[in-house]
Amino acid sequence: MGSRARNLVNSVALFDLDGTLTFHDTLMPFLMGYAARHPARLAGLWRLAPALADYAGARDRGLLKSRVIRLAMGGARRSELEAYAAAYVRRLIPRGVFRADALAAVEAHRAAGDHLVLLSASPDLYVPLIGGHLRFERTLCTELKWEGERLDGALKTSNRRGDEKVRCLEWLRTQYPDAPIVAYGNSDSDLPHLQKADRAVLVNANGRARRLAAEAGIATADWR
Repeated sequence: MGSRARNLVNSVALFDLDGTLTFHDTLMPFLMGYAARHPARLAGLWRLAPALADYAGARDRGLLKSRVIRLAMGGARRSELEAYAAAYVRRLIPRGVFRADALAAVEAHRAAGDHLVLLSASPDLYVPLIGGHLRFERTLCTELKWEGERLDGALKTSNRRGDEKVRCLEWLRTQYPDAPIVAYGNSDSDLPHLQKADRAVLVNANGRARRLAAEAGIATADWR
């Protein structure tokens, strides 16, 4: 009876976004699309060079992300960014940004009654809208600071990548204490939290990540 009851417990299906559910990054098209609509901001992109230099030295992806966001849309009003983000997300699926196999995996977990959670290092400017569009139960992503109704662009949370995703996974265990976690990611930076999951699949990864996954006993797959 105990074994049968455990088998009836629904899983938490934890999906990465960029490169896992999608064919490519979603943040830079989001930022560049906004900047293209505000040409005056393009003139300030030369200031990205110092940020890239700092990143090369410190490897602080969170700092780089914050600087790029601030250059592209820092100071913009919340209402304007919400409208832009909604339009951006509406265009994603018709443009074939999402992998058909990834969406099929999401629907298979939904049909099984599993808890769907989206976990992304991309920011809360638009990732929760993607989670809502795909009918995820929860969305965890990098959160940004606001000054009243204007975007500051500094990180409110840690950049949700690498070890920060491990912390997110551990927090999810407190929210779903009896549920095994099935995690999907696409890069070597996802391997730390994939190793902590009860079952994991590394999808669409490069050769190095696949080798590391094999060493860790993590399954690999190619989603189209």
